[in-house]
Amino acid sequence: MSQRRYQARRSGDRVMADGLAGAADEAAAPLLASDEPPVVDLQDSAGGPFVFLCEHASNRLPKALGDLGLPAEALTRHIAWDPGAAAMTLGLAARLGGPAILQSYSRLVIDCNREPGLPDAITTLSEDTAIPGNQDLGPDARQQRVDAIWAPFHAAIDELVEARIAAGKPSVIVTLHSFTSVYRGVSRPWHVGIISSGERSFAEAMLSALRRDPALVVGDDEPYSARDNVDYTIRRHGFDRGLPHVMIEVRNDLVESATDVAAWVERLGDALLESAAALGLSPAQED
Repeated sequence: MSQRRYQARRSGDRVMADGLAGAADEAAAPLLASDEPPVVDLQDSAGGPFVFLCEHASNRLPKALGDLGLPAEALTRHIAWDPGAAAMTLGLAARLGGPAILQSYSRLVIDCNREPGLPDAITTLSEDTAIPGNQDLGPDARQQRVDAIWAPFHAAIDELVEARIAAGKPSVIVTLHSFTSVYRGVSRPWHVGIISSGERSFAEAMLSALRRDPALVVGDDEPYSARDNVDYTIRRHGFDRGLPHVMIEVRNDLVESATDVAAWVERLGDALLESAAALGLSPAQED
């Protein structure tokens, strides 16, 4: 598996977010220093039809933002990232073959699974935790995060997926997430949830495959759905291109150890292969 890293695009390649007009004419100081990790981690591997994506892979913050006014403990929680999601993403890419693209910075900087103009793209309140460093941001500061973090992530996916389409490679967009077992005092019974955006054929196949295990509680558009604005990545890179797509949510208390992750990689890998076959996609494609 080869590895490529994408730095943020230079300010001249700005991607303007809806509702964020009025950014300063002069470029602000860079959000990321030259010695900080690149925004996008691309693990590129030949193999099957799957393109694995992980928007909430990391809880890292740029040095320029300090700790956003949060205690260290808060940055270990789900508000900052999706624990276990990166490990599942890399595990599935290794098992099934295919590229994996992971975001290297916390969703508290900007959520790459949101339209960048939405208020919760740079949230000031995550669950019940206030984010002091995100409060009272002006348009320049918001746009800087779009340019430095959000835009390069989606540009890397665009480049990869368009190259696959040009080469005639079938592609299934698969995003990996995890969710909390309790949200604002309410227990969530699902072990795994399957979310789609508009076109449901691949999601329906995944639901069918996973529900054959009587021990699993499988959510259909649970614990989130497109109504919650969580479908940006699968919509932009899957639905809008007419590609099969699915967003997978695994409860994060079920992926706390390497053994847990390995079990879910096996379970989800089997379901993905079965679902691809149901849609007539070969599990392995030659380069």
